Amino acid sequence: MRTSETIQGSASTKPESAVLSKAVARVADCWKLTNDQLGSVLGLSAATASRLRTGSYLLKPDEKSFELGQYLVRLFRSLDAILGSDDQAAGAWLRTANLDLEARPIDLIVTIRGLMDVADYVDDFRAHI
Repeated sequence: MRTSETIQGSASTKPESAVLSKAVARVADCWKLTNDQLGSVLGLSAATASRLRTGSYLLKPDEKSFELGQYLVRLFRSLDAILGSDDQAAGAWLRTANLDLEARPIDLIVTIRGLMDVADYVDDFRAHI
């Protein structure tokens, strides 16, 4: 039998799981990420990334993929602010070689370090605007 504390804990994580999962799926759609790319960014299989996009899988707060999803949304929001909500421009920026980062951002964000570096880079640029 579950205690009320356990039930409350489960109930409180469901909304944040659903919200972040939906946000990550929207980012993937806006940036036209494949399931392989999204899975690589989040540390999930392409099949799980596909289920995430359809809403049949939720990121869990106690897993690394949840934290990576937060970084992905952070990057999206920063780029969105800089580029004036132009998803096409954001996609082009991600797929263009960046001299400062020494690679295409889309290639970097598939690793934890790369995702953090790209998010930090965009946040630093945004701070100067």
